[in-house]
Amino acid sequence: MIDNYCERLEPGFWAEPLNALTNLAFLIAAVATWRLAVRHNVLTTDIVVLIGLIAAVGIGSGAFHTFATYWAMLMDVIPILLLQIAYLWIYGRRIVALKPIQLQPLVGLFVVSIFIAGQFPHLLNGSLGYLPALGALLIIGIYHLGHAHAEPRLLLIAATVFLVSLTLRTIDNAICDYLTIGTHFFWHLFNGLLLYLIARGLIMNLPTHQTLAGTGKP
Repeated sequence: MIDNYCERLEPGFWAEPLNALTNLAFLIAAVATWRLAVRHNVLTTDIVVLIGLIAAVGIGSGAFHTFATYWAMLMDVIPILLLQIAYLWIYGRRIVALKPIQLQPLVGLFVVSIFIAGQFPHLLNGSLGYLPALGALLIIGIYHLGHAHAEPRLLLIAATVFLVSLTLRTIDNAICDYLTIGTHFFWHLFNGLLLYLIARGLIMNLPTHQTLAGTGKP
């Protein structure tokens, strides 16, 4: 059994009810993103992949907070990593209009930074591994502020939401004596909102009537 959070006090499928059930926030975010993409006629292959990864984050995290095993942990962390990579790639291609040869080293550097940060799981209650994502979102948010034609402040708002959720994730174990349920469930709720906001920032700035992802062909 893997026990990383205040709420789990014993083995068992429902030992973390709040941490498990709040993963519905990711599924709600996936449905809301799907509806937004359909409404704006931008449900291209890459956007479908992004939506699928948002849902996979919720399913994987839900599995981890119920089964609390190594395989369930992999179901949790792998979709999160793939979602981050996919978002950087799609935003870079579709919004910034970077070529693959320009994006590859940037995404590679991002992955390496996550790997390095992940070598120190004892720091910040394991939250250090998410600092590269926060940094990347701040950079993208600043770019978005200056270049987006719709809702330019949205990604900086998303970065603020991420900072709040990351703080709540970080303090979870430190406050177990004062709040036995912990604060990790807030990480799920705020991150569900976060994923919808970053997807919205992307979708609202895509050209419509595209069917081939990233090609610009009608």
